[in-house]
Amino acid sequence: MGFIYAVSSSSTTGNTKPIEEQSGYFKRLQQMKLKNPVLVGFGIKDKYTFNIACTYTNGAIIGSAYIQALEGPGSISKCTGEFLNTITS
Repeated sequence: MGFIYAVSSSSTTGNTKPIEEQSGYFKRLQQMKLKNPVLVGFGIKDKYTFNIACTYTNGAIIGSAYIQALEGPGSISKCTGEFLNTITS
């Protein structure tokens, strides 16, 4: 089973456009009752934006913010764990 990748805006990844402006779009996707899960990408960078996206969809995809987190000190495993803690706690 696959999923539908819904972009949160028409800009590039790592954009700074507020995700709240897309709530109408997310609600329309939700109302379509699609067979496959819908995951939102673009603009998902922290717990706040992740939670907003997940309010209307089945999940979110974090790209640029995760890559930036990997540039921190320590191993990939350590950086990943620390980043995930900021999203899930």
